[in-house]
Amino acid sequence: MSDLGKIDRAFFDRHVAPNLGAERTDVAVGPQHGVDFGVIDVDGTALVTATDPLSILPALGFERAARFALDLVLADVAVSGVPPSHLSICFTLPETMTDEEFETVWTTIHNECADLGVAVVTGHTARYSDPSHPWVGAATAMGVGEHDDVVRPDGARVGDRLLLTTGPAVEAVGLLSTLFPDQLELSDDVVADAQQRLEEVYCVRDALTAVTAGPVTAMHDVTEGGLAGALNEMATGAGVRFDVDRDAVPMRAGVREVCESLEIDPWTATSCGSLLVAVEPSGVDAVRSALEDRDTVVAEIGRVEDGEGVVVDGERLEHPDVDPSWAAYAELADRAR
Repeated sequence: MSDLGKIDRAFFDRHVAPNLGAERTDVAVGPQHGVDFGVIDVDGTALVTATDPLSILPALGFERAARFALDLVLADVAVSGVPPSHLSICFTLPETMTDEEFETVWTTIHNECADLGVAVVTGHTARYSDPSHPWVGAATAMGVGEHDDVVRPDGARVGDRLLLTTGPAVEAVGLLSTLFPDQLELSDDVVADAQQRLEEVYCVRDALTAVTAGPVTAMHDVTEGGLAGALNEMATGAGVRFDVDRDAVPMRAGVREVCESLEIDPWTATSCGSLLVAVEPSGVDAVRSALEDRDTVVAEIGRVEDGEGVVVDGERLEHPDVDPSWAAYAELADRAR
């Protein structure tokens, strides 16, 4: 198990996978390493569900922090192709969080849920003496749809093309440059570009747009482990090889400079807001066009072939052991003290 961040596949296979409670025939998609959601069959209807922690970073401003936290939760259902429709949410608030700050968080979540058609169905809210920002609870998102509409995490097939929205490390760079601008030792222009990446960390609407536009066979949001992790998880799940062209991968302004200054590989850093999408060849143009109509940066970066693993420009790309964003955060926090 890595020191920080999500557990690795070996830990999951040893400790989690053998211990999943009762075996039930209504579990259509159960827990798998690197898979964003599960699916329950309810009398022939698919209930897609996913659970994530709630991270509220006051330095972002409570409105932006709340929207960021909510999108991270809802995205894990949206990548199934079934729109998120219900939300269960638990707040374990620190004593330092004021009523006014919570009101801003909750109003933002309410407004975004209302716009997306998501109903809050249950939850828990309390203050406790031990919790602290940013980890202030957890939430479970759900979506109700037809089984045939579910985009399975292992759905990529030989011949599919690979699309990537936004690009590597936008989340890591956007957060770090916003939280620690004075510690980066970069020009004001570069820092400003990097901070703009925080406007690109939302992917729920992009996921739903993509699946509506064309025959999408698999989707994965590029979170911990970055693009390298997402590519490997999707390819391994489908039992295929992903051939990727490095030069085709979009790199947003400020990303390369911040990553170089922190000596991290942008392909291994978390990039919430970026989507890796496998699409049948006939649908590539339609999906790209629909995303571009939303002003979303999107590029075709490779294709699905026979074989296994991920190959970038002819060289094998491994799943990173740990996301470097955690260490970079710790280093910048030390500099700020």
